[in-house]
Amino acid sequence: MQTCLFLLGCRAGFSLFPRSTTPTGLTVLWRHLFTMKLQSPEFESLFTPGLKSVAELFDKAHYELRIAGGAVRDLLNGMTPQDVDFATTATPTQVKEMFQSAGVRLINNRGEKHGTITARLHEQNFEITTLRIDLITDGRHAEVEFTTDWEKDAERRDLTINSMFLGLDGTLYDYFNGYEDLKNNKVRFVGCADQRIKEDYLRILRYFRFYGRIAEKPGDHDSKTLEAIRENAKGLAGISGERIWVELKKILIGNHVNHLVLLMYELEVAGYLGLPVNGNIKEFDTVCKHVQNLFPKPMTVLTSLFKVPDDVLKMDLRLKISKDEKNLGLFLLKHRKDLVKASDAAEPLKPYQDYILDSREPDATSKICELLKYQGEEHLLKEMQGWSIPTFPVSGHDLRKMGISSGKEIGTLLQQLRDQWKKSGYQMEKEELLSYVTKA
Repeated sequence: MQTCLFLLGCRAGFSLFPRSTTPTGLTVLWRHLFTMKLQSPEFESLFTPGLKSVAELFDKAHYELRIAGGAVRDLLNGMTPQDVDFATTATPTQVKEMFQSAGVRLINNRGEKHGTITARLHEQNFEITTLRIDLITDGRHAEVEFTTDWEKDAERRDLTINSMFLGLDGTLYDYFNGYEDLKNNKVRFVGCADQRIKEDYLRILRYFRFYGRIAEKPGDHDSKTLEAIRENAKGLAGISGERIWVELKKILIGNHVNHLVLLMYELEVAGYLGLPVNGNIKEFDTVCKHVQNLFPKPMTVLTSLFKVPDDVLKMDLRLKISKDEKNLGLFLLKHRKDLVKASDAAEPLKPYQDYILDSREPDATSKICELLKYQGEEHLLKEMQGWSIPTFPVSGHDLRKMGISSGKEIGTLLQQLRDQWKKSGYQMEKEELLSYVTKA
């Protein structure tokens, strides 16, 4: 698959990016609109019957419509975006009236006050947001005013690589060097990092997340950006745990995770995320190497920072993680050192298999697979993923047929037979096992 880019043109004007300073100390700011043409299979694949219908409606009403944000970034990277957001010069009321006049179904009206209308055409949802300017921000939410100025909307976005627009004719509109940064694997805030962060403190974590996605190597940060993060870290205290956890999970399964988490500690961010003050950085670094290319769950990676069960519980209080995530963390913390492969080279998986059979928990196999990733046991992981849990062939009914009626005795015998079955490598069949039972 080849992405073709054709340069269309460029114009200059004022911007948020400093270019020179006058003798009096006044900083002169410059900006430029960079445009070019995108043609790629990924871009063409977006033009479903639904999108074609949406485009026709906007064109007929003479409203501008462009692809916005992350989808543009992904398309420029030769990827098909999972989600596509659209921006328009039309107001929410105009968009709503246009769709209603055409008989288009509208859903999820909760975003309307923020300027987002969601329409459903040809079994596909389309989120379309009016261009906005942030009037008042408190670090979590913003009061907005609608605009028809594409540059003003781009200016309020977090990172340059997320501030681009793409016309449905393939024209890229880039006001803040996002395309250049993307080509050079640079992650930068739009304009002043301190200002962007103060508008929404969660942008600290978004910076780390996109660094893990875009940057080629660790440590390639702008010093002013890091200082802005350090100065504003305390603002994360006002962000809900659920929002933090969504971002942190993506960081944990991205690139450069060991570097980024260490940086969070250095910049005094970690404490506001519910992470232990004295995290086990050495163990974390080891596990990050173990899980490379094994697709671990975020909790598997994060647990390596914890030293005691209370670390998991404190993090849960801050981030409101799911019950399954908390239980996985506690399981890994308890068994990461004592549940290891057997010394018998012929049956290295035996301790893990025994645990699964003894626990009888529905998610036991999943937990064991995460433990094997944690321990870096790639070959054993593949064997475990291909292993089918055998069924213990004897039941209480079989023992009652032999004349054993005491519930307590049946329970004891079943456990003894299960132990014998495990020793056989789960090979013994019912008749052979029952031959061990002395009829009462």
